[in-house]
Amino acid sequence: MTHDTTHKLLDTYPKSLGNIDQHKLAECIAACFDCVQTCTTCADACLGEDMVAKLIKCIRTNLDCSDICSATGNILSRHTGYDATVTRSALQACATICMACADECEQHAGMHEHCRICAEACRRCERACKDLLASLE
Repeated sequence: MTHDTTHKLLDTYPKSLGNIDQHKLAECIAACFDCVQTCTTCADACLGEDMVAKLIKCIRTNLDCSDICSATGNILSRHTGYDATVTRSALQACATICMACADECEQHAGMHEHCRICAEACRRCERACKDLLASLE
C-alpha cells in the first residue's frame, strides 16, 4: 500500500480517529511496511553472502524487526475499538527493534550495501514511531 493510499483510506474512515495526527499516522504506517520489506530482503541477502556465519545476528535481528514492524503497521491500520495503551506499546517496541536492527546493520554497511539500505529504513521507521508516540502524549 502506498503512502498516498494510506492517507486516502484514513480520510474515508467512518468514525473519528480522535486527536491522532493523521499525517504522522500515515507516515508511520508506511515506514513500518517499508521496513518489513527491507528487513526481509536484507535477511535474505545476508543468507546469500559467502560469510553468512558472521551475519547470523544480523539475519535474526532483521527477521525480528520485520515481524514487529508488520504487527505495528497492522495495529496502526485498525481503529475500531482503538486502545491507546496497545498502540503506545507497539510503537515503543517497534522503535526499539528498529534501533537495534539499524545498529546491527550499520556494523556491516561498509561491506554489504543491503545492510546500509536496511539501516536507513530502520532509522526512518524508528523516527516515525517516535514522532507518532510524541504526538499521542
